[in-house]
Amino acid sequence: MTDAEFMQHAEDALADIEDAVDASGLDIELGRAGNVLTLEFADGARVVVNSQAPMKQLWVAARSGAHHYEWRDGWRDTRDGTELFAALSRIVSALGGSAIVISSRRR
Repeated sequence: MTDAEFMQHAEDALADIEDAVDASGLDIELGRAGNVLTLEFADGARVVVNSQAPMKQLWVAARSGAHHYEWRDGWRDTRDGTELFAALSRIVSALGGSAIVISSRRR
């Protein structure tokens, strides 16, 4: 994958996450600074998603742990192959107290 392709996939993923959280109606504060997206919950919990261009990965940090995702026909966890959006849906639903489905719309 070229650097440009990675950057496009990463930007699309961050935008998809922002869109889903915005549309959810949950009490989650979104913050974006370049390639770093922060979701902050009412209780102070945070989920941080950021792109790591040198590694060509997306990294997710949450109370439940840290995960690295690489593009393999979709974003897949480098350890267990879990799909990024499915994992984020579970994490954000648990922290937000209500079910949310985060999915890729731009792929």
